[in-house]
Amino acid sequence: MDIIKLSKDKLLEKCTELNITKCKSKNKSQLIILINDKLNNKLTNIVEYKPYSFIEVCAGGGGLSSGLIKSGLKPILLNDFNNNCCKTLHKNHPNTNIIMGNMENIDFNPYIDKVDLLTGGVPCQSFSYAGLRKGLDDKRGDLMFKFIEILNKIKPKIFMIENVKGLLTHNNGETLKIILNEINDNNMYNITYKCLDASKYNVPQKRERVFIVGVLKSLNKTFHFPTENLNQKVLKDVLINVPISQGANYTEEKIRLFKMIPQGGCWVNLPENLQQEYLGNSYNSGGGKRGILYRLSMEKPSLTLLCTPSQKQTERCHPLEERPLTIREYARIQTFGDDYEFMGSLSSQYKQIGNAVPVELAYQLGNSIMNILNDNMT
Repeated sequence: MDIIKLSKDKLLEKCTELNITKCKSKNKSQLIILINDKLNNKLTNIVEYKPYSFIEVCAGGGGLSSGLIKSGLKPILLNDFNNNCCKTLHKNHPNTNIIMGNMENIDFNPYIDKVDLLTGGVPCQSFSYAGLRKGLDDKRGDLMFKFIEILNKIKPKIFMIENVKGLLTHNNGETLKIILNEINDNNMYNITYKCLDASKYNVPQKRERVFIVGVLKSLNKTFHFPTENLNQKVLKDVLINVPISQGANYTEEKIRLFKMIPQGGCWVNLPENLQQEYLGNSYNSGGGKRGILYRLSMEKPSLTLLCTPSQKQTERCHPLEERPLTIREYARIQTFGDDYEFMGSLSSQYKQIGNAVPVELAYQLGNSIMNILNDNMT
């Protein structure tokens, strides 16, 4: 029996069968080691297991890394330039090598040909629909090329880049072509990319992000993106028994207006005189503007969580109460565990969560990566 190919649930069943206790909190890598130790090499088809390693740059508050760890990957370096993000990473991953600062200042020589996965959510403001879409002309766009330099230097088995949906269409797709051509200048990787909606991957939130994945051609493996779930999670699945935490507040005026707006509704549900009063000149400007005074619905996934919980053009009011979502509610929707702690000011915590890759989506991507790495061992 090749236990490496078993799912985590099957490994837990095997632990129960072998009377291995205190294993529910273990990740897949740890479970395999426990089972191997218990069997004491009595099975004939056990492959010696070594946890697969990953490096993440621009790690932010740790959504992507948390999901990858959950899938069985082991972080050997996490990096971000933001002090509060690094404090959050230290708090939740205390035994991990965490480096604060610009990734171009890190010495990656020790990791050449020794890393299974290099990944990163390279800062996305340059490509975002909400920004000016300057792309590679923006200095932050340079970080994409810094990432590619690191990739070409350490030559991991697999790489994964996360970015916003706007990358696909920026400059009529030319920006993406430049990035892909730059990555594949040495013709080392088989590359695929896809825009994933987190709501189709067990996340109660409509959140579209682009993932670019490359696998070394020498592995002769093809990366397959995770299969979409048929059953969609909605807010009523997660906004129950949420731990009490800090949160932003609304003005008295906004509270008064939201009392008139039903779940899933927005400013159009107000009396016309209040619509005109609140929107001012933009009332006659045309366009959808449905994000203004928007109240979430318990029966639907959340709209994309942003870096601040209350903005006039992109409101995300609690479905049942006249207030923004709290920190722990934000984290629940992004599928962080309730024990995951965020450091820094209230605004910093909102930003860390709002910028994160949902943990569950990262977990499913991690499983797809593990499938390739496990197949390569056997």
